[in-house]
Amino acid sequence: MLSPRTDTLLKSIVEQYIIKAVPVSSQSVTDDCGLGVSAATIRNEMAQLEQEGYIIRPHVSAGSVPSDKGYRRYLESLGEVKLPLAEQRLLSHLFHQVEQELDEWLNLAATIIARRVQNVALVTKPRGKACLLKHLGLVSLQNTLVLLVVALSAARVRQQLITFAQNVTQAELTVIANKINEIYFGLSSSQISAKEVELSSTERWVTDCLVKVMEAEDKERYEEPYLAGLPFALNQPELVLNHLLARNLVELIEQRKLLSSIIPAHLSQQGVKVIVGKENEVESMRDYSVVTIRYGLREEASGTISVIGPTRMPYTRTIAIVTYLSLVLTGLVTKLYGREISNAN
Repeated sequence: MLSPRTDTLLKSIVEQYIIKAVPVSSQSVTDDCGLGVSAATIRNEMAQLEQEGYIIRPHVSAGSVPSDKGYRRYLESLGEVKLPLAEQRLLSHLFHQVEQELDEWLNLAATIIARRVQNVALVTKPRGKACLLKHLGLVSLQNTLVLLVVALSAARVRQQLITFAQNVTQAELTVIANKINEIYFGLSSSQISAKEVELSSTERWVTDCLVKVMEAEDKERYEEPYLAGLPFALNQPELVLNHLLARNLVELIEQRKLLSSIIPAHLSQQGVKVIVGKENEVESMRDYSVVTIRYGLREEASGTISVIGPTRMPYTRTIAIVTYLSLVLTGLVTKLYGREISNAN
C-alpha cells in the first residue's frame, strides 16, 4: 500500500518521464514535488517504489523509469480528465468546417488526435452487431440489367448489378422495391430470411439477392480504419532507438492486423479503456499502450477511437482528447443516423 506522499513521487516520475523521455533522478523528483522533506527521504521512498515494481532503474547509477505497473497505478489515480473548454470549442468548430459526410468526420478525428498526442490514431466506421435494412432501390439500366442499391444502418450503402430473366420496366421495379421495403425495413439478414411472407418468384429472388449483400457486409468485421500519425510515432525516442519496435508497428499496419490486435474483445459502450504494455493480449503489442473508446449509438451504429504508442504516452492528454471526440462523433452520427432513417421512410 503506497502512502499519499509515495503516490505523489510516482506521479512526478511518470509525468517527468513522459515529457523528457530520460530516466528521472531523485533530485529532479525532489525539486518537482516540493514536499519539504529531505533528499534522503525521497530516495528511500523511491527505493520502495522500485522494490514494489512501480519503477525500474536501467542502470544502478541511473534515474528511474515507470514500469507497466507504475503506469497502471498512475492511471488509476487520475480520476476524471477533461479537455480545456477553449480547446473543446476549437475542435467543435473544426468539425463544422468540413463537409457533412461521415468519411470527412472520421478522417478529421484521426488527424486531430494524431497531431495532438504525437502517436498513431485509428478511427473505425460506426456499425452495429448486424447491419439492418433501411432502404432498397432497384434502378433499370438496360433490358434485363438492374442496379440493386441497398442502404443499411450506420449510413452504409452497397450496390450490385443483377440480371432479371426477362425485361422489366422501372415502374415494375419500383413496385417490387416498395413491397420489400415495407416488409423488411429495419430487419437484419437473418430476420429477413426467417420471416415468412407471401412473395412472387421475382420478389423472392430480389430478396435473396438482398440477403446475400447484407450477409457479405456482416462478414466484414473489420473495415479499413482511418489511420493517421505513423510518422509521429516513429519519431518517438523509443522507436527511433529500437528499430525492431518500429518495424513491428509498421508491419502490423501494412498487414492490416493493427485494428484486430488492439480492440478488446469486450469494450464497454461507456468510458475509456487503457491497456498498458504487457497487459496487451497480443504479444506483438506488449511494448505499446492502447487507449480506446467507443462512440455512436449502442447496437445500431457504434465505432471506436484508438491511440497506439509507446508506454511512455501522454495519457492524461490522450484520454481527454479521445473522450471529447467520442462525444462529438456520437452527436454527429446520431444526427446522421436519424436523417438516414427519415430518408429511408
